Amino acid sequence: MSVLLIAGSPAERSRSAALLDEAGRRLTRRGALVERLQIRNLSPQALLLADLGHPSIASAVRSVAQADVLVVATPVYKAAYSGVLKVFLDLLSQTALQGKTVLPLATGGSANHMLALDYALRPVLQSLGARHILSGIYATDAQVTPTDDGAYQLNHEISTRLTTAWDQPK
Repeated sequence: MSVLLIAGSPAERSRSAALLDEAGRRLTRRGALVERLQIRNLSPQALLLADLGHPSIASAVRSVAQADVLVVATPVYKAAYSGVLKVFLDLLSQTALQGKTVLPLATGGSANHMLALDYALRPVLQSLGARHILSGIYATDAQVTPTDDGAYQLNHEISTRLTTAWDQPK
């Protein structure tokens, strides 16, 4: 099984990136071949101009096409997923996720924005043809806390949800 981790945070180090990294580690332990795509590293100009011929964009789109499973992580801003993730998803064809399983992950300051997964991100993933969208995992700032060394630690509830995310019927 090939998995593409899509980091939709504009920041290099973030809670959503930490959640995504942990999902990737767990999938690797299950024998999956895991790759990572950080949208923030794509050419900003090519993203905004929808330049599908740009090497960084073409490579990212190919990575999506080749993956069996996508794990999409984003911070939630103003009750919606990140702008960089939106711009990237807009570049994909209407059938780009056809036949794929997707696990959406999101982080936000409080539980007030947890429905952003279901009301903002899920419809876009469905419109791109995802075969199966697993129940998303939303974590608050209090559930993904910084450590003294600048990393992040997941609390027990979020850790358990990541463990069981793949056990959902498909």
